[in-house]
Amino acid sequence: MKKLIAAVLFLTLVLSCLTGFAESAKTYKVGLVMLIENGAFMDMKQGIVEGLAELGYKENENLTIDYQNAQGDATNLNTICQGMDDGTYDLVITIATPATQAFVALESQTPNVFCSVAAPVAAGVMSALDTPDMNSTGTSNAIPSGDILSLGFKITPNVSKVGLIYCTSEVNAVNAMASAKAYLTETGVAFEEVTVSNSSEVQTAAQVLIDKGVDCVFVANDSVVQAAVDILAELCTEEGIPTYCCSATTVKSGCLATLAMSDVGIGRQTAAIAAKVLSGTPVAEIPAEVVPANIVSVNKTTMEALGITLPEEVLAMGEVQYLE
Repeated sequence: MKKLIAAVLFLTLVLSCLTGFAESAKTYKVGLVMLIENGAFMDMKQGIVEGLAELGYKENENLTIDYQNAQGDATNLNTICQGMDDGTYDLVITIATPATQAFVALESQTPNVFCSVAAPVAAGVMSALDTPDMNSTGTSNAIPSGDILSLGFKITPNVSKVGLIYCTSEVNAVNAMASAKAYLTETGVAFEEVTVSNSSEVQTAAQVLIDKGVDCVFVANDSVVQAAVDILAELCTEEGIPTYCCSATTVKSGCLATLAMSDVGIGRQTAAIAAKVLSGTPVAEIPAEVVPANIVSVNKTTMEALGITLPEEVLAMGEVQYLE
């Protein structure tokens, strides 16, 4: 009898060790999707990969990342998302609103963690930030349009007309511009707006705003405009018109300034949420997190080309980041 008990105990110990080894040796498969590659999204991707590695989920060790971008094609994006809804992925990370909407619309059983969705509730990927209910949670970079425009008016005062440019098919851009228009209406500043459906229209749209006599241009946070924002910024700068935007990466592309958060940083914050999901925490128990915009980002080359010096009230706002 004692031998039988000993054998059972030994077998239990062996099974326990094997189970522990299997768990420690588990390789996780994560999908990573974006609509199109641009500077901001690639910085976010970098932050996600680095953040996961720091938290113990390392590529070529215990993590496989299937990265795909849709080359700006919505149909291709839907196909990519459908391919990741095959039950073999532990998690799908989506960068920005279009990719997140495409995946959440599938009502997949695979958890989704999104990165940089400006308005998750308006985008229809969750009903409330603190109660994820669509198997989706992540980080929100809610765009403080009024604060960015206020910053712009401090840098370049005496603005009487603002130009607005955005893509109407991206809900994050529509929401940012709605806030911008509300702020401009409240402050009594006139505005002209043009919309684009693809990046090839950005240069023409910018020229339209210039011809309408705008004193500065506010660029939306969407991938369509971002894809050609360097052309827009160069054209406006040549005409002596400052451009304000919604991300530090867009400032690096030539726009004058923004009040922003770090794109790599929001990627890292997204990675922290993704790690919780991979460790077994249900998505419904992980509220979405809003990343604050608290860095004044300025393109030094553009500032010098426009002959602008930052006023003391801007320098006193906190951290100022010079990019070029």
